[in-house]
This record gives sequence, structure tokens and C-alpha cells, in this order.
Amino acid sequence: METKVQAIKITADAVHQLKRLREEKNVPENYGLRVGVKGGGCSGFSYILGFDEKKEKDQSFEIDGLTVYMEKSHAIYLLGMEIDWLEGLSNRGFTFNNPNAEDTCGCGTSFSA
Repeated sequence: METKVQAIKITADAVHQLKRLREEKNVPENYGLRVGVKGGGCSGFSYILGFDEKKEKDQSFEIDGLTVYMEKSHAIYLLGMEIDWLEGLSNRGFTFNNPNAEDTCGCGTSFSA
């Protein structure tokens, strides 16, 4: 079932990079961007970000022409999160600004809730 409300935000820079990666890696058309969490990382949870097929427990929504899949049970950890692309002298990559994270590790890829 499609949802009308976007659980997360993805900045224009991040969408651009994701579409570029999708094209470079020849990701199949029926794949969407999977956003989620998994146990692990130095703070307890780490983020999932990659292209995947839709699964039974997923909710889906679209952000600037990009189909996004997220397991419904992950929403409590990700609701309101923003994914951005950072292009700096010492850092380059996706960043996660998560209002649900109580603590974030130094590298920004894991958090506790």
C-alpha cells in the first residue's frame, strides 16, 4: 500500500547523488531506495541505505522521482529524519540528521534511540 506522507526527507543534493549512483550501478528499474535501521554499530543501531526490491512489510513513498522503501516497523526510529549529501574537504558522503537519535557516534552512521 502506498503512503501519502513521507516518513523521511532527502535533500536535493542527496537525491541527485542517489540517482547518479543508480545509473552508474545499473540498478534494475523495479528497485527502490531502501532506508532502514539494523542492530549494530558503535551506538546500537546503524542505518541501511541501498537499492532493493519492495518487500511485504514495506511502506513506500516517492521523493523527487525516487521510490523509497522502508519497513513499517523502522518508522519509529526514522520518522522525520533527513538524508543529505556532504561534499567537503575532509568528508564526502551521505549524512543522517535523525531527530529520534538520543546519541550518535562520531562517524554519524550509527545511533542509539
